[in-house]
Amino acid sequence: MLETLFCAMFTILPDYLFRRYGQGKRIGHEITFFSVWYELRWGLTTCFIATTTLITLLFYYHPSTNAVTSYFRTVTILPETGGRVAEVYVVSHEEVQAGDPLFKLDSSSQEAAVATAQSRVDEVNAALDVSGSDIAAAKATLEQAQAAYDLVESDYLRNKKLLDEGSPAANPSEVDRQFNRLKEREGQVHAAEANLESVQQNVEVLLPAQRASAIASLEQAQTELEKTLVVAGISGRVEQFALQVGDYLNPILRPAGILVPTESGHLMFQAGFNQLAAQVVKPGMIAEIGCLSKPFTVVPMVIVSVQDVIASGQFRPSDQLRDPQDNVRPGSISAVLEPLYAGGIDRLPPGSNCIANAYTSNHERIEHEEMGTAKKIGLHVIDTIGVVHAAGLRMRMLLLPVTTLVFSGH
Repeated sequence: MLETLFCAMFTILPDYLFRRYGQGKRIGHEITFFSVWYELRWGLTTCFIATTTLITLLFYYHPSTNAVTSYFRTVTILPETGGRVAEVYVVSHEEVQAGDPLFKLDSSSQEAAVATAQSRVDEVNAALDVSGSDIAAAKATLEQAQAAYDLVESDYLRNKKLLDEGSPAANPSEVDRQFNRLKEREGQVHAAEANLESVQQNVEVLLPAQRASAIASLEQAQTELEKTLVVAGISGRVEQFALQVGDYLNPILRPAGILVPTESGHLMFQAGFNQLAAQVVKPGMIAEIGCLSKPFTVVPMVIVSVQDVIASGQFRPSDQLRDPQDNVRPGSISAVLEPLYAGGIDRLPPGSNCIANAYTSNHERIEHEEMGTAKKIGLHVIDTIGVVHAAGLRMRMLLLPVTTLVFSGH
C-alpha cells in the first residue's frame, strides 16, 4: 500500500493535475468513474509499472520472511538402566540445578553386588595379611631341609673318605645307603626352595592381581549402584514429569520426562529467507523482528551468519537414486540473527513465532566506490524507499497481534 501511494504521487497525481488544470477537465464531467482509465491512462499505467518495479526491488534488496523462531534444546530424562522407581525428588515445572537428584530406582540387587564385591576385597586383603606367616613357614621348612642335607652330607663324605683310603672301618654298603639318603635330602631341599618361591610368587604376584580384580569388581558394582540415582545433567526446568513411586522405567521404551535447559534458545533467532535472497542476505545486515509473544514491539537484530547450504538438498545414502523432482519444498536460506542491543530478546520466549525484515545498505559503496551517477542515484532511491518499506513493516509488526486476534475470531 505504501509503495503504491508513493508511486502514485509521481504518476497519477501529476497526470490528474495536468488534466484538471492544464486541459480544464473536471471530476464528474469529463473525468468520471467510467472515463478514469482513458483520462488517466498514462498515470495509471506508469503507476502500475513503477509500483511493480519498486516492490520487486524492495523485496529483493530488503528481504522479509514469516519463518523466524528461536530453537531451544531439550534433554530427555532417562536412567542408564531399567528398574522400578523407589523415590521421586522433584515435580513437574520445577527448576533444578546441575547435579540435583531427580529420582532413584530400586537398588537392592546393586547393593547386594556391592556387598559381594566388598567381601571379595576383604578376603584378598586377609590373604595378604597372612601371607607373611606363609613365607616364614616356607623359609623354616627350607632351613630344616638344608640342615638335614648338611648332616647327611657330612656323614657321607667322612665314610666315603675312609672307603677311598681303604680303611677297614668303612662299609661300602653303608656308604651307598648314605649316598641315597643324601640324594633324598637334596630333593627335599629343592622341594622346600620351590615351595618358598611358590609362596613368594603368590604373595607378590597372584594376591595383588586378585586384589586389583576384586577392587575393579567393587568399583563396577558401585558404578551400577550410582546409576540408580538419576540427577540433572544441566540446569533447567523439569517438564512433562509425572513419575510416581512404583513405576517401571526403561531407557529405551519409557523416558521419565523432559528437562528444558535454562540458557537454551535465549541467545539468537533463526530465520528462513526465500532463495531469491541468496545473493543479498549477508552477515552484518541489520534486521528487525516482531513476535506474537511480545506484541507492539519491534526488536532490532543483526545477521551474524548465513548457512552456506540449503537443507532441502540433503540426503541419506540408500539403494535408490535420488530424483530432484522429489524435492517438493524448495528450501530456504537459513540465517542466524542476534540482538543488536544487549537484552533485546530477554523477554522473548524460545520458540516464538516471528516475522523479520533485513535491510540492505549501500551507503559505504556509494562513499568509497567509483560508479556512475545513474547507478548512485538508483542506489540512493533503493535506500530511501527502503526507509518507507521499513516503516510499513513496523506498522505491520505493530498490527500483527491485532490482525491475528481479528482473524482468529477473538
